[in-house]
Amino acid sequence: MTFNNKFLIFLLALLSAGAASVSSFAQKSPLKVLIVDGQNNHEQWPKITAMMKYYLEDSKKFAVDIQRTRYTWQGDKLAQEYPVKNGPQTEALKQPKMDSAFHPKFSNYDVVICNFGWNAAPWTADAQKDFEKFMKNGGGLVVIHAANNSFPQWPAYNQMIGLGGWGDRTEKDGPYVYYDQSGKEVRDMQPGKAGSHGAQMEFKITVREPNHPITKGMPANWLHSRDELYDRLRGPAEHMQILATAFSPKTNNGTDRNEPMLIVLRYGKGRIFHMALGHADYSVECVGFVTCLQRGSQWAATGKVDIPIPADFPTETETKQRKFAQ
Repeated sequence: MTFNNKFLIFLLALLSAGAASVSSFAQKSPLKVLIVDGQNNHEQWPKITAMMKYYLEDSKKFAVDIQRTRYTWQGDKLAQEYPVKNGPQTEALKQPKMDSAFHPKFSNYDVVICNFGWNAAPWTADAQKDFEKFMKNGGGLVVIHAANNSFPQWPAYNQMIGLGGWGDRTEKDGPYVYYDQSGKEVRDMQPGKAGSHGAQMEFKITVREPNHPITKGMPANWLHSRDELYDRLRGPAEHMQILATAFSPKTNNGTDRNEPMLIVLRYGKGRIFHMALGHADYSVECVGFVTCLQRGSQWAATGKVDIPIPADFPTETETKQRKFAQ
């Protein structure tokens, strides 16, 4: 066999392997997504749910349903402006209240996105049990911003999110986790309350795990639109990998530490993507947020990502916005 023939056979084998690799990553579209919401101290939560549904479905990779608690808390006007199609009649309350009828059929979905927030009333024991089963059996979860404030008394939820803030969380709930200036992950068990932030601002995201499917191909540093930069988060931090951080400056009532912004975790066979970003509509319109939401949701559902980094992704010095089309 001549050299040219050998090379041709090698080349065909390589192309065949490449094609097989691409096909093995091809997603069976669309993935079924459920966004759950209803009670959140961040008053824009109804609009942010609608925005996430829009950005996910705009990728052509997802079909999104929303399930809202019958009793809502905060965001009353926006809840009327962004109602849930075919959802239950809701009642806006002055204080959070458990909805005993809130029990989504989680097994119908590939991934659940949690858009609850601080002080949200707990789910029923049966709903919690079913959600834990869903996750242990390989379900996906995406945690957005204030959802890491929610349900401090639910042990399994704290394990799923890895790190949380507020809700009486302290060193009893686990270490304060951050990156020091040398780029080393630190787990600090000194006493202290979990959760704080300074004034909203633009801030730089630093990718710590560039080879993870969610962050692969992202710039090493990119500028996120105005948002709350959460710091001093605490929790069990088990089966957890920090994908990206942001520096919280003391000049803005921060910590002078690199705080986790993008996190992945495992709970049983389930995958969790935890994104601390997403305080307001202008935060969610950041192309960085949109891209992380899409890629993180796909990874949580499948363990793989084939959604590309878009051409309009933020740079180290410039934020990029993708306006929400209602």
